[in-house]
Amino acid sequence: MQTIAQIAQALAEGSTTSRALIEESLSRIADPAGEGARAFIKVNADAARATADAMDVLRKAGRAPGHYAGIPIGLKDLFDIVGEPTPAGSRVLADAPPARSNAPVVQRMLAAGFVPIGRTNMTEFAFSGLGINPHYGTPLSPWDRTSRRIPGGSSSGTAVAVADGMVAAALGTDTGGSCRIPAAFCGVVGYKPTARRVPIDGVLPLAPSLDSVGPLAPSVACCAIIDVILAGEAPVLPEPVALAGLRLAVPENFVFDGTDAHVGAAFERTVGLLSELGVRIIHNYFATFDAIPTVNSKGGFATAEAYAWHRALLAAKGTQYDPRIRLRIERGEKQSAADYLDLLVARRRLITEFDAATRPFDAVLLPTTPIVPPRLAELEDEREYNRQNQLILRNTAVGNFLDRCAISLPCHRPGEPPVGLMLMGETLGDARLFSIAAAVEAALA
Repeated sequence: MQTIAQIAQALAEGSTTSRALIEESLSRIADPAGEGARAFIKVNADAARATADAMDVLRKAGRAPGHYAGIPIGLKDLFDIVGEPTPAGSRVLADAPPARSNAPVVQRMLAAGFVPIGRTNMTEFAFSGLGINPHYGTPLSPWDRTSRRIPGGSSSGTAVAVADGMVAAALGTDTGGSCRIPAAFCGVVGYKPTARRVPIDGVLPLAPSLDSVGPLAPSVACCAIIDVILAGEAPVLPEPVALAGLRLAVPENFVFDGTDAHVGAAFERTVGLLSELGVRIIHNYFATFDAIPTVNSKGGFATAEAYAWHRALLAAKGTQYDPRIRLRIERGEKQSAADYLDLLVARRRLITEFDAATRPFDAVLLPTTPIVPPRLAELEDEREYNRQNQLILRNTAVGNFLDRCAISLPCHRPGEPPVGLMLMGETLGDARLFSIAAAVEAALA
């Protein structure tokens, strides 16, 4: 993987061209020995080549739309792209009318000159953290492919495309961990912004109360570059903070329950390294964490809001859904209006409570997932599928419910199973979190 900054520098120096980058991306996607056929649902090769040629002409004339013009990216199959349907990883919407306009986040990436290669695979309707898709196939984690490990979801193809160098970066969505989980399982960086900063118009919804749009990329700086474009903010790269004196809270709650040996060892090793560099690691019990499962016990926002969106489609085409996804959505039918209103009140209370609890700290530090990627074959059993899905989503979903920004970055050593380290910042504290993450990334390197 090359960083966005490295690719941009090569373009500026003339040592590569956008067309050359696109051809390399298309070659990797088409490689029969690779995961391209499962990482992408649709590849727009002709459009990508034409756009790349245009960017090369503009750059040669000194009129490129931006520093990153001509760099190939992937788009999760959840974003509206003008003239195309938005299938959301499903066969159910294969005959949906084409989008009349680009989603704002897609339009902002186009305006910056990035070149979309195609639509990346995902869990059907984004409703699982595992990344399994029976309709289009499941792309495999780069780690231990002979054992066929899952990529994490729901932005499964997005993470695999970045990890395998098919694209420089890609856009995902995160409702309960769908950028951070596949980033952790595929050894890349995944970012969940404070949701309100990035528009979700033109993004097929899972649960609008929790949905967010974020990047998956090779580095913290890559994610920061894309994040400010998505948010329509000034292009400022994060300046790493001084680690000495930084206060990071490690929760003494359920986030370590069921942690496997690989994750535990990598996390403790990272905590030890940060401590040696002067970071103050404070183990802290957060009562808010333990309250979240209780208030979500009837299904939470995801099932209620997903069922509201899908109920007519389920009545017409329910048999075409992945049965495991359909069952999760149908749980929302049992929630009452009173249940939903209670949930809104409880969420506001817990956000306020957690804001006060984290005020003494610079960020919260925990494993992104408690386990490394399980084998795909293990999840054929429905009970095991549900158990592992709940476990894998457990840590990341806290940030969505509490309206926080959060980032996952790799903390394993070369040759080890992939392990994600998650830093959770304050609401609207995205710039500060990127600076902390950049410093931690440099320390791990």
